[in-house]
Order: sequence, then C-alpha cells, then structure tokens
Amino acid sequence: MNNITAPDDTIRVYWMTGCSSCLRTKEFLTRHGVPFISRNVLEDEGAYDELARFGLRQVPIVTRGDAWANGQVLRDIARLCDIKLGEQRMLPVDEMRRRLDAVLAGSARFLAQMPDAALAQMLPKRPRSFAQLGWHIANIADAFLEHENGIPLTFDSYMRVPEEKDATREKLVAYCEEMRQRMSDWFDGPGRTRDWSARADVYYGEQTMHEFMERTVWHAGQHSRQLMWVLEGLGIQPNQPLGPEVFAGLPMPESVWDDADPAKMKRLA
Repeated sequence: MNNITAPDDTIRVYWMTGCSSCLRTKEFLTRHGVPFISRNVLEDEGAYDELARFGLRQVPIVTRGDAWANGQVLRDIARLCDIKLGEQRMLPVDEMRRRLDAVLAGSARFLAQMPDAALAQMLPKRPRSFAQLGWHIANIADAFLEHENGIPLTFDSYMRVPEEKDATREKLVAYCEEMRQRMSDWFDGPGRTRDWSARADVYYGEQTMHEFMERTVWHAGQHSRQLMWVLEGLGIQPNQPLGPEVFAGLPMPESVWDDADPAKMKRLA
C-alpha cells in the first residue's frame, strides 16, 4: 500500500513503528474495512514532506484529499472516513486511576528485571531503546501532571528521552515509582475537585479532561504491554504480568507491536 499516485480522495495514514496511537489508527481503519495508503515516516523521508502542506510534522495523521484528522481521536477519523462510530463509553475516572496505578507499578517491576546490558538495545525498526521505552511510560503520567500545572500538552511532550544518567535501571524504576506516588497525591489533592468535563489543553484536538485521562491510561498501558513483550523476547518471564483485567474497557490497540513476534526480539539480544 505504498503507491502514492492515487486519486485525491484516497485515504493515507502517516505513522511510525511502535507508536501506540498509530497502531490503533491502522487497526481501526482495517476493522471498518477502510483501505488506506500506508506512509511510515521512519522509512520514507518523503512522508513528512507530504504532511508539510498541512503544516504538520507529527503522527498519526489520516488525510483524505485536502482534509486531515489527528489519529489520536477516533471520532475525528470516523468523520473523515465516513465511518459510523456509534456511542463511545469511557471507564469512570476512579477506575482509570486504579488502572494507571497498576500500569506504573507493573512497569517498575518489569524495569527492575531488565538486564543492564539490554537497556541500550533498540526496539525493532524504531529509534527508541528499551530504557527510553520504560522512561516514556512514566513520562506519560508526568506530562499529565504538567498539564495540571498549566503546561499544555504538545506532541514534543511525548517525544522526550531521558538523559544518560537517568537511563539506568535504578533511575527508571524510581521514576515509575515516583510518578505512581505523585499521581496518587494529585488524585487525593487537587484531583478531588477536578472538572472532568472541562476542555483539556492538548495538541491533538478538542478533548475533555476525562478523555485526556483515558488517553493517558491506555497510552501508558500499551507501552507497559510492550515492556512485557521486550522481557519475553529476552527470555525473561515478567514479574506479576499485567493481565486483561488491567486493559479491559480501554481503547487499546489489539496488537502489542506492528510485528509482535517475540522470536524477533530474541535476535536482538
């Protein structure tokens, strides 16, 4: 699906390997029988050039002629691609809080199992190390609290990487545990009076705080699945793996990775 000499009405998806929302976007269109041209920005430099006419340099983006939608928001994709989405239900915030706590706690456990020699290894077809993946999980929660301190969420908020001194196993575990405590303190403090119907100041469109919280939970949750997958690929059984009960009811991608074959991970070891 890489022929770009298509009619103007053709749907294109701009994505990168290992991106949770990108994978969810592709699965969503496939599930609804919508054909699309795949444009992986990590493999084709021209893909970002195509997005330049929209003034964009981020993924996932779905385009159709001169219109586009941010792949973070399924209802916007549905509107662009003439998909009947139906009612979308969200878990209560209290349950989302519990799920995020489980994800951060699990990620700390999994990072504690990561061999030192593996931390610098790179994920398949993605310029992100195993250490950066673990750090990213905690940073997702950190970006949520930054928002609550008046800092808008930008695309770059999710693209940050740790300094070398913060990419050790001990520092990564501590960051996850720190964010677990900080989220708990926020929920028991300012979060008690948060208006979850208020609009969130996020880069990917019109979202309520409830929707932003859902995005935070499933985004971190998807990457925790990837962290478990990384350990399995290294021949390590995750300590108290997160089960389906942690992810049920969240709008997660079905797959863990664009090619989730643990055997391919073993070849990286």
